[in-house]
Amino acid sequence: MAKHLTLLIFIAVFSVTFGSPNFTFNNRYFPPNFKLGAATAAYQIEGAWNEDGKGVNLWDWYTHTYPERIKHNFTGDIACDSYRKWRDDVELLKNLGASHYRLSISWSRILPNATINNINEKGVEYYINLFKALRENNIEPMVTLYHWDLPITLHEMGGWLNPLLADYFADYARLCFEKFGEYVKSWITLNEPQSTCLGGYAEGTKAPGYTHIGEGLYQCAYVHVLAHAKAFHIYDKEFRPAQNGRISIVLDAGWPEPATDDESDLAAAQTEREFVLGIYANPIYLGNWPEVVIKNVGQRSALEGLNRSRLPELTEEEIHFINGTSDFFCINTYSTNYFTSANTVNESIGEPSYALDKGTRSFIDPSWPSNVTWVHLVPWGFRKLLKYVHDQYNHPEVFVTENGWADLTGQLDDTERITYISEYLSSLLDAYYEDNVNVTGYTVWSLLDNFEWTNGYTQKLGLVQVNFDREERTRTPKDSYYWYQKVIETRCLVDECVE
Repeated sequence: MAKHLTLLIFIAVFSVTFGSPNFTFNNRYFPPNFKLGAATAAYQIEGAWNEDGKGVNLWDWYTHTYPERIKHNFTGDIACDSYRKWRDDVELLKNLGASHYRLSISWSRILPNATINNINEKGVEYYINLFKALRENNIEPMVTLYHWDLPITLHEMGGWLNPLLADYFADYARLCFEKFGEYVKSWITLNEPQSTCLGGYAEGTKAPGYTHIGEGLYQCAYVHVLAHAKAFHIYDKEFRPAQNGRISIVLDAGWPEPATDDESDLAAAQTEREFVLGIYANPIYLGNWPEVVIKNVGQRSALEGLNRSRLPELTEEEIHFINGTSDFFCINTYSTNYFTSANTVNESIGEPSYALDKGTRSFIDPSWPSNVTWVHLVPWGFRKLLKYVHDQYNHPEVFVTENGWADLTGQLDDTERITYISEYLSSLLDAYYEDNVNVTGYTVWSLLDNFEWTNGYTQKLGLVQVNFDREERTRTPKDSYYWYQKVIETRCLVDECVE
């Protein structure tokens, strides 16, 4: 208790200089059934990339083929070695008091060539043991079927640009429901399609590194929502009655704030929301692509001399098939940007471009605390995003599946992380109590320092430090771990909460 008290006093003093100016913490308790947990993903922590029958996946191939594209030529070959040390991870979660653990299955660990005619039983056994251990320790496994580690055979067939991938994903999902449904009651089909489609198939900043800037993102988005819907219907019809679970998709977005109250900036911010979040959320929660996306891409495609829009048209059958395929709304979010109009929708016609289709321009407030380009301390933006999801998508149950702070050292005295998470959780409570947002859970990214994709091990987001220089990958809880442990125990962010 003395450690917690000293830590809280230090945080209060530290927040004056680091935290949001004049920030007032919500003093209400978390609702009785509100879930507080942590997250990881298979490629980022498991290691054992070519052991016990596992097949090669997209990030195995990418880090080995293009080492220069990863900071310091790092790979996830060993990562946190959680394939061997999973018991240590479960113990950390148990001691933390986590209600749930969001993790992912490595597709190629259980299906080495991506198809169900070659099941790797050792991979299946690994996940069964892990899920059983979580259940035995009263930790709910929240399981993501796909977190960016596509089996290499499917990448060679075109990856997320090939509509046939939706059928392969459906087969894989059915197998997972069969093998693991006894232990898993919360399923997530796909993680962050916007990150996959923008980074992997449009800008080339993530695996597989393609730069189809005009068409790639839209085709990738189409295959993602179709694959998700197929998996949802399989679960809904074949497994839900007996397993009594639920299923969703994880979408990611920052908060696009209009730079001014001018009509053009208000419209630009809304356009950005539709092109980043709505392009995936609309088909699932409302039906069809957002109107502004259909309009802008179609208009620019015509001006570019194309015979059809670069945005695949959803048939009436597909609209009906995809609409309504989610039991709750999962959101990952880390930051906020200001947006203004770039006036490119009818201008600058030339090479097709996702950025020109949007016609927006972004910037940040340099006073917002940050260590990396993609995470800034802007808790009011988090609250606005939660309220927007509530208002825009017919008041769904909202579950925060990722949110966290990045630093560059991984130090144990990580008070910046505590400040960030505490302010975001306070804003979440504001959204719940003041804005009537039905937000039911929060998941810190991440339980462990891990492989952060092209940033390798240079950015740290864990509640637990991992020593990547030691073969045993020693795990040491940070101050944020103990702080979060106390929050989970007291269900309160301040010294005394009120009902």
